[in-house]
Parts: sequence; C-alpha cells; structure tokens
Amino acid sequence: MAMVGEMWSHLGSTMGTLMLVYTVFTRFFPHHLQASFEKYFNRIVRFAYPYVEITFDEFTGERMKRSEAYSRIKSYLSDKSTASAKRLKADVVEDSQSPVLSMDYNEEITDEFQGVKVWWSASRIRPTTQMISWYPNDDEKKYYRLTVHKRHRELITQSYISHVMMEGKEIATKKRKRKLYSNNPSQNWHGYRRSKWSNVLFEHPATFDTLAMDAKLKEEIKNDLIKFSKGKDYYARIGKAWKRGYLLYGPPGTGKSSMIAAMANLLDYDVYDLELTAVKENTELRRLLLDTSSKSIIVIEDIDCSIDLTGQREKKKEKDGNEDEPSDPVTKRVKEEEKNESKVTLSGILNCIDGLWSSCGGERIIVFTTNYVEKLDPALIRRGRMDKHIELSYCCFDAFKVFAKNYLEIDSHSLFGEIESLLGETNMTPADVAENLMPKSDYDDVETCLKRLVEAIKDAKEEAKKKAEDEARLKAGKEEEKQKQKSVKEEKEQSGKDDKEVKENGVALEAAEVKETVPINI
Repeated sequence: MAMVGEMWSHLGSTMGTLMLVYTVFTRFFPHHLQASFEKYFNRIVRFAYPYVEITFDEFTGERMKRSEAYSRIKSYLSDKSTASAKRLKADVVEDSQSPVLSMDYNEEITDEFQGVKVWWSASRIRPTTQMISWYPNDDEKKYYRLTVHKRHRELITQSYISHVMMEGKEIATKKRKRKLYSNNPSQNWHGYRRSKWSNVLFEHPATFDTLAMDAKLKEEIKNDLIKFSKGKDYYARIGKAWKRGYLLYGPPGTGKSSMIAAMANLLDYDVYDLELTAVKENTELRRLLLDTSSKSIIVIEDIDCSIDLTGQREKKKEKDGNEDEPSDPVTKRVKEEEKNESKVTLSGILNCIDGLWSSCGGERIIVFTTNYVEKLDPALIRRGRMDKHIELSYCCFDAFKVFAKNYLEIDSHSLFGEIESLLGETNMTPADVAENLMPKSDYDDVETCLKRLVEAIKDAKEEAKKKAEDEARLKAGKEEEKQKQKSVKEEKEQSGKDDKEVKENGVALEAAEVKETVPINI
C-alpha cells in the first residue's frame, strides 16, 4: 500500500514539474523559439505516429460563408452519428426539413470505405479572450478531423473524400426544403443579405396523380422526366448540356401551372419563376440564370406576353426618339417608364437557354408556357431548345374521370355516359369542369355536383352554338358588304370607262367639224 502511495506521489510531482515547465515555456520563451520547438517536436511525433490527419474547417475563404465541404461532411456523418455516437447535438440547418443530428464536440465515430477503416472527430477552438466580432469564425473555430493510416493515404485523398462530398450533397438535397424563387430587380442585388432571387417554401400539392389529362400523355411525360433526371452520364457521353426544355401551350385554364408543380414534386426540384419584364438587359438575364442551382425548373410563364421578341419594340423606340419632350408630368412619367422597360432580346434568351452559357450548371429543366404558340418565334421553340412540346387542351373524358375521383371520390355513375357525350361535342377547360364538380356546401352530394356539371356543359354548348351562328352571320354580313363594295367599284370603273369613251368621241367630232370649216387655199 505504501508503494502505491509513493508511486502516486512521484507521479503527482512529475506532473506538477511538467506543468510548471510548460507554463514557463509558453509565457516567457519568445514566440519564434516556441514555433521552432513545435516544428521539430511534430517531426519526431510524425516519425513515430503512423496516421494521417486531414482537417476541414467550418469557415474558409469568404467570411460569413460556411465551407461547402464542412456542410457536406456534416450531412454525410448525420446518420452515422445517430447510429454510433454516444453524445449528439441537434442543429436547425437552413433549408432542411428537420433538425440535423450530429456528433458532439470531442466525440469520435468510425467509417469504412472499401475495407479501410477511418475515424471522424468534431472539435472546436474557443477564443482565449472575450471579444465581440461580426464574424463567427473569429469567435469560435469549428472543424472536422479525418484520421486514417498513412498506408491508405492515396485511397482516401483520391476516392474517399470525393465519395463523402457526393454522398453528403445527395443527403442534403433529399432533406432540404424545396423553394419557389422569384427574381429581384437588379437594384436589389447588392448589399448585406441581398440576393438576385427571393424565395418562399414551395408547397404546391399538385402531382401527376391529381392532374386531369389524357392518361397516355401523362405517363409519357412522367417517363420522360424520370429518364432525364437519371441521365447525367448519358448527356456527358453524347456531349450535350444536362438540361431539357418543355413548351406547354394551350387555352387559359388547361392546367399549365399545375403541370409545372407536378413536375417539381415528381423530381423533387426547386422552381425559379423568371419574370422577364424585371430584367433590364441580356447581361442581367445571364447573371440570374448562373445564380440558379442544379435540380431546378426555370419557368417563364406566358412568354408571348412577357416581352416583345419580334423587333417591334426597337422600331417603336426609334420612332419615339424623334418626338419632342412632353411637358405634361403624367406623359413624361409614362415616357420614363418606357425608357426603363426590358431590353432583353430574342438573341439574349437563345444564348442563355441553348448557347455556351447553358452548360454552366446541370440538371435543369426550362419551361415556357403560352396561350398562343403561333405568336412565338420558331427559333425560340425549335427542338434542342424546347425539346418536348406538350399541348394542354380542353377537358376530355379521361381528365373528367380524374376530377370525379379526386373531387367526389367516385369511379362510375349513371351520368358518366351523358357527360362523355357532351364533352366530346363541347370545349370546356379543366378549370371550368373542376369548378362545377367542387361541392359548394355540405348539402351538395355527388348527384348535385354531376348535374351541375351537365347543365354547365349544355350551357357552354348552347353558348358555343350561338357564338358560331353570330360569327357565321357576321362573316356573311362582311361577305355581303365586300360584295357590295366590289359591285360599286365595278360600276364606278364601268362609269369611268363610259365617260372616257364619250369624251374621246366628243373630241373626235370637234376635230372633224374644224376640218370641214377650214377653207382650202389654192
């Protein structure tokens, strides 16, 4: 027992001496001598220590911006930490659907890659003095440390770290909250916490199961989208940018916006709603598109109404440029607004969606919508730019059955036959069909809703018939008016010819009379 006490006494004495030496060394030795000593001491340790350590700091490069590598490692280690770490901490990460669990500081977990065992640890360095800083990396330095045996250095640096980065990105993408973005005016792009895009959570409930459209076309679109989302290697092999264009066209109320929401929900993509009228010039458009993320759908709705792509705007500006400066304040303000209108051109749009700039970033879908496809320039919607043209037309019977299932929870009814016949004869948009099928009170049952739809289709049929008759009558009136104008014109032309002949005959008679009255001198 005495020997144990003596041993502890010597150990305590030794530890105290070492602490005293360390304190004197750190306080009184010059810093350059401390650095030299630490360098040579580390060399001795490395000679005997068979492991390689790689550190990933939380903040590197730009201040106030977290390292991409640190965020991906945190996502990658999240599930592994939950399974094996004894101490965990929860963080609410931006854009994440739920709190992210990760190992606590000074905790260590193991991972295995191709039979090689590695160790991950989380650490932080607290500031030695109390200070107020605008930058988190000045207050507290956090980092992950990867430790592996030095004989596996090449495998870890060339393969494992890339594997961690890719897996971490995929995990973060799956757990993120999807956003609906809208572009800000360029004057709001600069300054603290300002950006080119503002966003809200994307929570649109539309899916392909709720879309009311032809079943065959629906399945074709779904297969095309899924094939695209898995086509990274294929697009690289054929030498094309990993993007795809969709043109959605048809009358108003046929479900173009719902189709976009269903596409985003199927692929788990973000949506960027690009308002062209807020973009001043082609350069701004290019910068906006470069600031979009992968796994996204870039939408330009009603592109035929967004800006004038026919060149008429430039002609109008040249004409207006020759006008005198207005004195009226209201007119002057209108003129000023016209000067500030968008200068985005057709060439600028084409270069962004199909030129060299389109390859900057991958896994993007570009969607144009229009009610009048015939107004668009053929160069804008040719294959290779708008790869798939989808016509969303009036409601068919297949679409009605989807509405009946979703709105009324029925698969068949005695009125289905009449409705099928009426829809085959009448053009009614899916929006109108849905509105008539929707119960308006707690007393509206299936029968009431279906009868209301039947009456609405009959009214629409009568209205269409009346409109066709009015158009035919108007056309006939125009033809009759045109025929009258033609007859009047022919009569005038005939009258003119008669007058000309009379005039010519009169001149000839006068000439003859003059000839008879002139005496002949011999």
